[in-house]
Amino acid sequence: MFQSAAKTLSVSRWILLNVRHYCKKKTPSTLRVSEALSATEFGQHVKVQGWVRSVRPQKANLFLHVNDGSSLQSLQVFADAQLNDSLLTFGSAVEVTGVLKKSPHHKQSVELEADKIHVVGKCNPLDFPFKIKERHGLEYIRQFPHLRCRTNAFSSLLRIRSEATAAIHSYFKENGFVHIHTPIITSNDCEGAGELFQVEPSWPKTEEEENFFSVPAFLTVSGQLHLEVLSGAFSRVYTFGPTFRAENSQSRRHLAEFYMVEAELSFTQSLEDLTQVMEDMFRSATEHVLAHCAEDMDLFHKHVTPGHRGTLDSMMKKKFPMITYSEGIDILNHSTQKFVFPTNWGCDLQTEHEKYLVKHCGNIPVFVTDYPYDLKPFYARDNQDHPRHTAAAVDLLVPGVGELCGGSLREERLDLLSARLEKVGLEDTYSWYLDLRRFGSVPHGGFGLGFERFLQCILGVDNIKDVIPFARFSHSCVL
Repeated sequence: MFQSAAKTLSVSRWILLNVRHYCKKKTPSTLRVSEALSATEFGQHVKVQGWVRSVRPQKANLFLHVNDGSSLQSLQVFADAQLNDSLLTFGSAVEVTGVLKKSPHHKQSVELEADKIHVVGKCNPLDFPFKIKERHGLEYIRQFPHLRCRTNAFSSLLRIRSEATAAIHSYFKENGFVHIHTPIITSNDCEGAGELFQVEPSWPKTEEEENFFSVPAFLTVSGQLHLEVLSGAFSRVYTFGPTFRAENSQSRRHLAEFYMVEAELSFTQSLEDLTQVMEDMFRSATEHVLAHCAEDMDLFHKHVTPGHRGTLDSMMKKKFPMITYSEGIDILNHSTQKFVFPTNWGCDLQTEHEKYLVKHCGNIPVFVTDYPYDLKPFYARDNQDHPRHTAAAVDLLVPGVGELCGGSLREERLDLLSARLEKVGLEDTYSWYLDLRRFGSVPHGGFGLGFERFLQCILGVDNIKDVIPFARFSHSCVL
């Protein structure tokens, strides 16, 4: 009896081992397209999931290209013509299993010989707004915010945006900055322009009810003031998140929701402490994107914004010059170009002025410092100079965009800050801000960089709506 039981157990183990071996052998590993394209070992049985970018049926064979967003390049799939399906069309979602093989064609190193093609989601190519053999411009695909990620140009943009985000975080981490999540809902109007979205509960408010919060609340226009709070305990802090402006504009320069990179440094000595970080961050993030998104950047520079790569290379080779606001006004006033807006000392620089100054300085980024005191918010440090009264503020102007960064040394002197807040009637509102100067205040400063404008700058894209996944602007349809 024991021999019979042992024999039965031995057979059971043999069956179990062989079943496991069979399952292991037959179950394909799932690869992203980018992983399949970089494969160096061939003959493995794999599964690839994605969307069809092209279909080419022949008498004996079927060829298609599949992309899953992990790479600009698609994976070529070839199969027996019997695997063709009427649902297998441009734009359809598929799951393909087969064997990875070395491609005989010089334009690709890898291809997938399919033994099974399953159409997961069908797509009618007649109704689909993007056509297989057409190169659609950014203006056209902008009409389809829910579908434009399916195009080569916009999928490249999103990969570049993702890498640029990672590069900026990496720069700050490597340079000792602490990442702070500043609030989206705030009572502060940091910019002082009054272009705010007010936040209220969705239910109707009666006359007797007070605000949901103790004071009126708004979507943030900047995380700067909250960063200043943290800079009293951390010498280097930054934030990276959405900001909101209720500008009633549909221009190519404006969004109602966009992303800002903001940093604050304690124990600053001069504006050069800020400009050095601005320039280093710009170079570091740009170099990272060029290295990690080479194909995607090439697509833009060759097909979307041809000629811009030369401008970008020039920016990266030269140190960013620095001029004062007063020098900039002199340059504008000696120009033969006719400007729409005035160029007298004390005026706010408009985009046309900023772009001219950039070209005058060699079409590379340029820092403009020491703006008129009355143009800057209450927190900008007073230079106490005369007769032209200026603040220790700086903007970074870049080709094709104009202002990319704006910053200043902060007014750390309690008496001067208190006097300015009292002058504009904000002393009670910002009493907490004055406390920061009463308890262990140090010289400090900071800046903000518009992330979408950074992308415009390195890609050469003219319309800011083309560098953000879902554009929010005045009178736009919100998904």
